[in-house]
Amino acid sequence: MNTELQRRIVSGLVLAVVVLAATWYGGFSFRIAAAVATVLIYYEWSTITRLGERDFRANAFGWVSILLMAYNIAFGEKEFAVPLLGGAAITAILLVLWRKGSWWLPGGIVYAGLSGTSLAAIRGEDQAGFVATLFIFAVVWATDIFAYFVGRALQGPKLAPRISPGKTWSGAIGGTVSGVVASSALTLAVFSRLSFWTVAIAFLLSVTSQVGDLFESFIKRRFGVKDSSHLIPGHGGVMDRVDGLVFACFAAFLLTLVYSASTGHLDMSVAGFLFGF
Repeated sequence: MNTELQRRIVSGLVLAVVVLAATWYGGFSFRIAAAVATVLIYYEWSTITRLGERDFRANAFGWVSILLMAYNIAFGEKEFAVPLLGGAAITAILLVLWRKGSWWLPGGIVYAGLSGTSLAAIRGEDQAGFVATLFIFAVVWATDIFAYFVGRALQGPKLAPRISPGKTWSGAIGGTVSGVVASSALTLAVFSRLSFWTVAIAFLLSVTSQVGDLFESFIKRRFGVKDSSHLIPGHGGVMDRVDGLVFACFAAFLLTLVYSASTGHLDMSVAGFLFGF
């Protein structure tokens, strides 16, 4: 076994243990993890897109916004998360229009800020939030792993050759089926029942996670970089590891907000939305 593979395995195991431990304990531990992820994702986004080189003052605003959001995720009230994110994004858009700046600024604020906000909102403080987080992990991890192996085994037409030449339609379909099966198995194990609603949501989240993967590949190809950073030995950066996860979390969080607002159940949790209770 070569040194690079050893580093990849060790760092992957350490990362998995940290993430799962934070998810298990929940509460402040998970909020801290989500806040740290928010900051690291914005760091990688701003580095890849060269925001600091394009406009130092605009990037400084982005950093202030992200640090405020990270502080609120870790120590603040969850009711302020969406207004804070929305306010920062709107202000960034106005700055871009006023100064003819880069649209990567509001994009980075939304991408990084929504990553931490949605992760913290999904986990919440109770057991239902723990199961909801595991449900999304099951969807994303099974999709990612089996998309790779099925795609390698079956090959076939490329999914998006200009963005990510290695991805195939066979891999995408195999990954989606696996994501639905894994999350359905988890749901049955916990609740001893499974609804069509939960299966449909799992399907949607699996597709969304693959869109997230392609989105990050597009950004890296656009700016000519191989990895989002070198923060994780053998794996690249945080964005490289959570690209599919954050898009799945975006979808689960935003769909819950829309559904709860449209039905009048304003206190609905993401777990309630996922499992229909």
